[in-house]
Amino acid sequence: MIGDFFHEDRLTELRRDRATRPGTVPLRPAPFGLPDPNVQPPNVAESRSPFSLIRIIDLVARIERGSPIRIDDLAVALDRTYLDWTFAPSVVTDALVGLQSNWLSDYRNATGIVLADGPYGATLTIEDSSRVDPWIVRQAERAAAACRAELASFSRRSGSGFDD
Repeated sequence: MIGDFFHEDRLTELRRDRATRPGTVPLRPAPFGLPDPNVQPPNVAESRSPFSLIRIIDLVARIERGSPIRIDDLAVALDRTYLDWTFAPSVVTDALVGLQSNWLSDYRNATGIVLADGPYGATLTIEDSSRVDPWIVRQAERAAAACRAELASFSRRSGSGFDD
């Protein structure tokens, strides 16, 4: 009996100690029926965002080569692929203009990524050549590195979203 009292008193003291120690949050198991909190808010794709760009590049890497594809259709395909995102055609166009600019600076020709006005709206045509895939992979790697850098910067700011 005396041992049980001492043991219970010591457990209470340990719990109080743990609760007041900076940097700790004692947790217990979740109550039955508690819903999963990992619900993502919708993301609105933004121009010049590496997170938007990497998703756009991933789609561009997969589209058929040598055929014009409407930019509006690319935006719809992105919306269908990333249900928690919304991609305006203007954001897709901005990313494609950036890719076209990178292609022009790398290859000094305009045949790799062609943006044009078609009878049903603006279109994108990707050159059907062996140099396109490795180039697109490099563009995606650059966008992924920019995403990681932005995430690292966010974590250094303690997740506040603002420069501290």
